[in-house]
Amino acid sequence: MLKDSITTSIFDLFKIGPGPSSSHTIGPMKAAFDFLQRANALTYFQTADNIKIMIHLYGSLSATGKGHGTDRAVIAGLLGWLPETCDPTEFINLLKNPDEIYSIEIKEKSIPVNTKNIIFEKSKYESPHPNTLIFKLLSNDGVLLEEEYYSVGGGFIQRKGEDLQAQNIKNPAFAYSTMKEFKEHLVTHKMTLTDLMIANEMSLTGFSRKEIYQKIDDVLKAMHKAVKRGLRHKGVLPGTIKLRRKAPVLYEQAKNHASASDSFMIFLNAYCIAASEENASGSIVVTAPTSGASGVIPGIFFLLRNHYHYDKQKLREGMLAAAAVGFLIKHNASISGAEMGCMGEIGSASAMAAAMLSYCAGKTIETVEAAAEIAIEHHLGMTCDPIGGYVQIPCIERNAMGAIKAYNAYLLASSGNTADQKISLDSVIKVMRATGRDMSKKYKETSQAGLALSATEC
Repeated sequence: MLKDSITTSIFDLFKIGPGPSSSHTIGPMKAAFDFLQRANALTYFQTADNIKIMIHLYGSLSATGKGHGTDRAVIAGLLGWLPETCDPTEFINLLKNPDEIYSIEIKEKSIPVNTKNIIFEKSKYESPHPNTLIFKLLSNDGVLLEEEYYSVGGGFIQRKGEDLQAQNIKNPAFAYSTMKEFKEHLVTHKMTLTDLMIANEMSLTGFSRKEIYQKIDDVLKAMHKAVKRGLRHKGVLPGTIKLRRKAPVLYEQAKNHASASDSFMIFLNAYCIAASEENASGSIVVTAPTSGASGVIPGIFFLLRNHYHYDKQKLREGMLAAAAVGFLIKHNASISGAEMGCMGEIGSASAMAAAMLSYCAGKTIETVEAAAEIAIEHHLGMTCDPIGGYVQIPCIERNAMGAIKAYNAYLLASSGNTADQKISLDSVIKVMRATGRDMSKKYKETSQAGLALSATEC
């Protein structure tokens, strides 16, 4: 295996769970669940008295955690809930009464927890990632257990000194860490992108080809449901902004102007905004690659299925192309808004969607690469500045804009000789990483600058 090669599963990138944020909701819920399991494994717990749990949130988890539902997420994880199986209605009802006390069961002891046990720390904390959580299990005797976690984007988490996703990882059949290495495999082994992605997934997870396709179908079904729900649901989204849903209105406009030359763009806007509004409401969505960007690929998929009428296999393969690009970005830059700003979320999703469009259309791997590169190139430096800490303004409309850019990137990449493309996908991902490092933290999911300062105008 190549040193530091990609070992991420497709189903770690595309995860089904509640909105509104993969890094602020799904990741913290998984971290809290992991802490619960570790607490239940303690051998000296039974004799401890006056036990309590304290949760400390740092960085953007502190700055925008309330708007993103991080407090609900850590309670849910401590209750034993997981993103893929929790009831979204029950989840969104957590902490509606801030004085409500929840009983956390550890070693047959009930430990009371409420909002007073969650500390949104304002002081700076030196850690490897801005999304940091510290869980403490305390008693009269002192600290029984303390764990530090990092929510690194897309619902992925790391425990201090250990990558929880990297446990028991097997070697991929075809190891690569760059698009250059990926393409070399295709030439050397005379294989397609689909062949390589399926072979690696089989090696990493032990799933059969049939099982992989079934799981991709499940992801696509969840995306389809999110769009359909969003096209139906009207009213105001949760939170103090009181933002009214727009997707049903756009959808009606699109149907009424179906013969217009730009109607497909109105349909695409409606589909992307529908899924994104569902995410903002805390409903079930798919991280693609994050919850904040969970409208881009679902919107494109809905368009390809219902307007282009691509068959099931073509759409499965399009998702594999999207995953290949998502892996490269996650591995060599980041999909985290707290690290990369919105270029890490919407920029990544747009690149993945551009790859999907190109591959479904039967284009070459060179065109797939060029489309993804163009999409990233025109998201470089995009800030993450959510008003009020909610994944609503500008996040929802950015999903629609990201999808439109993806479509245009596909058109641009398909319009000429890819040999004339001057910038490679590997190069632009390096630029993306450097840009994210250079950006002020005020513009990276902290709501301390940019449009977030317009909150008083809303």
